[in-house]
Amino acid sequence: MSISPAVYARCLWGILWREGLRFVHQRERFVAALVRPLVWLVVFAAGFRAALGVSIIPPYETYITYETYIVPGLVGMVQLFNGMQTSLSLVYDREVGSMRVLLTSPLPRWFLLVSKLIGGCAVSVLQVYVFLVSAWLFGVDLPLAGCIALLPVLLITGTMLGAFGLVLSSTIHQLENFAGVMNFVIFPMFFLSSALYPLWKIQESSVLLYRICSYNPFTHAVELIRFTLYMEWNGAALAWTVGTLAIFLVIAIVAYDPKRSMIRSRGGV
Repeated sequence: MSISPAVYARCLWGILWREGLRFVHQRERFVAALVRPLVWLVVFAAGFRAALGVSIIPPYETYITYETYIVPGLVGMVQLFNGMQTSLSLVYDREVGSMRVLLTSPLPRWFLLVSKLIGGCAVSVLQVYVFLVSAWLFGVDLPLAGCIALLPVLLITGTMLGAFGLVLSSTIHQLENFAGVMNFVIFPMFFLSSALYPLWKIQESSVLLYRICSYNPFTHAVELIRFTLYMEWNGAALAWTVGTLAIFLVIAIVAYDPKRSMIRSRGGV
């Protein structure tokens, strides 16, 4: 039975609308997404200057302060935590049964998962721009052209991190396990990246940590955001991010396939 494009469009709109309503009703989620990076921006940058006596990170002396250096990393933090919120919502939906109802619709499973990703990514983009405006109000000088050019990149990085959340949700079977995932996956992924320190500085400290950071997909997402924000091209970061997105998406689709799913034997979808 063929399904008309109008049905696909209606399904996509329904999922986007549901994600929007969930975001509106969970105001604490928006506040946390805004306050968390602002605290890092204000407190961490001040502590860095107090400890090292500098406000500029080489080799960006000509145009970048430490605050403007870490803003792209904090943008990535917003999208990373939003991807984890998407993962958490999927685990909750699976427990209450609404995810099972969604995935048993006649539409292709990959389309439903991609629609879920699009909805989560749209929410993360909104959160990012609110954070950028807040950072500007705190005195961080950000180029307007770079903020505009950042939009398509945010769609790529947000979808990639959302796909990572989908992969995680296929392995988490109870909400109680989510805190462990936060501690053992999210924070290492953030700290073992170039979000707070440039890679060359990490290499000076430890070659092993440098190699780990170099293979961390979050590092390349942050670098893609950073270069785009300052109107520069980074083809390697773009290739890494798009490639990682494709890999995570394929794994998520396979994981949610009832014939091959990693969660079917535990009463999942």
